[in-house]
Parts: sequence; structure tokens; C-alpha cells
Amino acid sequence: MEIKFQIGKSGLTEGIIESLRLAFKNHKQVRISVLKSAGRDKPKVIEMAEEISSKLKEGQKEHAYPYRVIGFTIAMRRGKST
Repeated sequence: MEIKFQIGKSGLTEGIIESLRLAFKNHKQVRISVLKSAGRDKPKVIEMAEEISSKLKEGQKEHAYPYRVIGFTIAMRRGKST
């Protein structure tokens, strides 16, 4: 089962990062939709995905967070780091 999030006009906030951390404790996969108000251009969505992945990895050694950008949606999963 996966859980869904949305990023709106406030952009990527610390609250979203904390919510994602909590979601990954119980779920293996998360889908994040980037709304028009957050800036709908592909390079910005990729940049957000990179930033989310790196912030989630901070202070953790056991998990990596690979992602895939599909349109304006970021599909991210919790995986083992190598």
C-alpha cells in the first residue's frame, strides 16, 4: 500500500519532510504530487525530488530513498542503502 502527499504553494517545507519521515515508518512507498501552485516545470520537480531524498537520508545509515519522477508526480520508496 502506498500513501499520497501533495506539495502546494508553500513548496517543500520542514513539515512535509517530517510527515514523509513518519509515513516511511509504516509504508514502503509514497507518491507525492506537485501542484501547479508549487511551480509546474519538470526541472523544479526533479530538484524537489533530489532535495526530499537527501533530507530523508540525513542522520540515517540503514535506508536510501530512491525516487522516480513521472510527469509532476514523485514516486519514492524506502530501500536499503548499500
